[in-house]
Amino acid sequence: MLRRVRQSLRQVLFLMARRPDLLCGAIVLGVLLVLAVKFTCSRAKNVVAAARPPVRFFSPDAPVVDLYLGQLDQVERLRSVAEVSFIFFYAPWCAHSMAARQEVQQVAKKLAKQVQFVAVNCWWSQGKCRRQNRFYHYPVIHLFYRRFGPIEYRGPFLAPYMESFVLRVITPLTYLPSRGHVEEFLSYHEPRVVGFFQFNSSPQPPGYITFLSSALHALKRDFRGVVRFGVVTNKQVAGAISLTEDETVFLHRRFNSSLIFPRNDLNFTSEAICRWVFENRETVLQWLQPPGTKSRLLEEELTKGPALLLFVPHDPLGSQPSPALQQVADIAVRYHSCDNSHHSSWDKSFSFRSLCCQSVVLPQSSTSVCELEGDGITGLRCQTNRTLRFYVLDVALNWPLAVRLGASGNRSASLEQEDDRSGDGSFAAIVNLKDEVHYVLQHTPAATLTESLEAFIRNFSAPYSLLQRHLVGEEDRKGAEEEAMHSDKHTQSPPRFLITELTTSSFLPSVMDLQKDVLLFYYTQWCGFCSVLNHIIIQLARLLQGNGTITVARVNVARNDLPWEFMVDHVPSILFFPRYRKHLSVKFPDNLPITLPNLLRFILQHSGSLHHAHKPSVETEGPGHSAFLRSEFLTLQREVQALHHARERLSQQLAQLWRDNRRLKFDARALETENAELQRERRSLEEQHREKSRQLSEAVRRLQELADTSENLLNENTLLRVLLRALTDRTEAREQAEVERKETEQKRSHMAS
Repeated sequence: MLRRVRQSLRQVLFLMARRPDLLCGAIVLGVLLVLAVKFTCSRAKNVVAAARPPVRFFSPDAPVVDLYLGQLDQVERLRSVAEVSFIFFYAPWCAHSMAARQEVQQVAKKLAKQVQFVAVNCWWSQGKCRRQNRFYHYPVIHLFYRRFGPIEYRGPFLAPYMESFVLRVITPLTYLPSRGHVEEFLSYHEPRVVGFFQFNSSPQPPGYITFLSSALHALKRDFRGVVRFGVVTNKQVAGAISLTEDETVFLHRRFNSSLIFPRNDLNFTSEAICRWVFENRETVLQWLQPPGTKSRLLEEELTKGPALLLFVPHDPLGSQPSPALQQVADIAVRYHSCDNSHHSSWDKSFSFRSLCCQSVVLPQSSTSVCELEGDGITGLRCQTNRTLRFYVLDVALNWPLAVRLGASGNRSASLEQEDDRSGDGSFAAIVNLKDEVHYVLQHTPAATLTESLEAFIRNFSAPYSLLQRHLVGEEDRKGAEEEAMHSDKHTQSPPRFLITELTTSSFLPSVMDLQKDVLLFYYTQWCGFCSVLNHIIIQLARLLQGNGTITVARVNVARNDLPWEFMVDHVPSILFFPRYRKHLSVKFPDNLPITLPNLLRFILQHSGSLHHAHKPSVETEGPGHSAFLRSEFLTLQREVQALHHARERLSQQLAQLWRDNRRLKFDARALETENAELQRERRSLEEQHREKSRQLSEAVRRLQELADTSENLLNENTLLRVLLRALTDRTEAREQAEVERKETEQKRSHMAS
């Protein structure tokens, strides 16, 4: 390319020697060509750094096979040779994966002899795991029981919970060798499923494998393993629950008749058995495990009706439930049972059905469907329309939710107090989402957890509840507004704030103060118009700060629950509570704009100092009447003086605003002048740009003419060379012929002579 450019330049220079008028155009063309060559040869190439190769995620001494290159084929090979496999899919950058790594290592060190632990990097772009799987979150845990799986673990990534789940997968069935074991197995409040299979002819009857798979399917739906599966192999033991036929599946229920899987109507498959169990089970106590992120789990459960949320200590690896959980389970069973004799009905015929009255809508004249018997809670679910649902949460995992419901903010201190009172460290609350209320269980020092819960439930179920609604509010904070008036920065007296920030605890004492006129501003942190009005409320507080009888306050209704009589239907809202007449509170009209003059008129119109006739504890007649009038006159005089001061401050503010407006006008004029100058410069630059563009177009045209002329000259030069060669040849031929003619004539003359 450079050679062709040099040849073109030589030809152009040769032509310019003959045509000096094209010298300027040639120079411009040469500059453009040089720039084009420079930019073409010096173009930078895009360089992308290769990703760093992954490294081992788990420590080398951990009994975990770490496939940090995403080798999914190795996973299949390792899983095929193990009885139970634990597959941990992770991303190296994920904080949840890093946190779960130590927990998985603890579980692996305990169960390495029984379970194959495998970790797979499913984020490495060149790995097979990343190409074949699309996980939307990390980490993901899959368990395989022989060829069955995957069973995804959906619980918290804590070692005790994961170990408990792995143990459930290792032993999905509980062997029941005697009647005592069957009785103990069916005595718990959780749903129980018993399968009867005789191992006489074969080591594993065909129906047994299906029953085992149904227990594994249940673990897919519930990681806690609430629905337990047991197996009976002895016919005499099976007779304790009236099972006589081989390959029979029995679902134990406390309050209704127990059921046998209908093999004539449904296919005897693991999916059908699991679905049948979950559709027909009885649940009196349900575990909740909020994921800790945005979820509608609580909303879906609370919309079903009033809920009793019990936060109890829980040990997933404990062989027996905690005492607190056992007491709660006993209360839930008695609450749902309409017959005391039905608690030990496991050894009766499963065709028995208890009679329970059903809850119906009550007329206002009556109080309940069924008359309450005694002070117990047995069958209370059937005797009231306010039926409770019992939910259990692990207090260690869900302590922030307990704090939101009213538990103490300091968990360790709260647990110590609860241990002193009830010995279990539990917390309970009833949430009624329909009525937008919730109640907190208050333990009495002399009562046990069972007694406290029973009284709590009875008070809630009463026609007229004796419970006190719990109000959730923020802690009182220092500083409620943007500015504070400090007379002296070095003074030791506490600062007085312009606006009083109210909370749930300080609301009633502040608003119902008889000696104060209170202007209350309702707002929320998500209300944009409330933020717009802040400067008006601040100006109002500044004007009234000299008057000690008027308080400007505000309350965040999104973070502080208030009594129903003080709630508003929208924000922002402004209410005024006059002194001595709190029952005559008035709301700022919605049709009036919220401005400083309107707020001042509103306060002066409804101020308690102007309506002294209703003032209590002051005699209107007698010797003290003149003293009362004098005090009222002095009060009015102080208020007039305060208004004068307010007017002076307003005058000063208006003067300052006028000066600011005048300065802004001068600034606007200066900006307009600068803008006009910039417009002129812009037009001048546009003219120069157009002129340069025209000159450049002319230069391009001349260069094109130069190129055309050069091409024509080259063609003419070639033609001239051809003609010159032809003329030269003809001249040489003529000269040769003339020489030959002369020689011939000389010969002839010589011969003639």
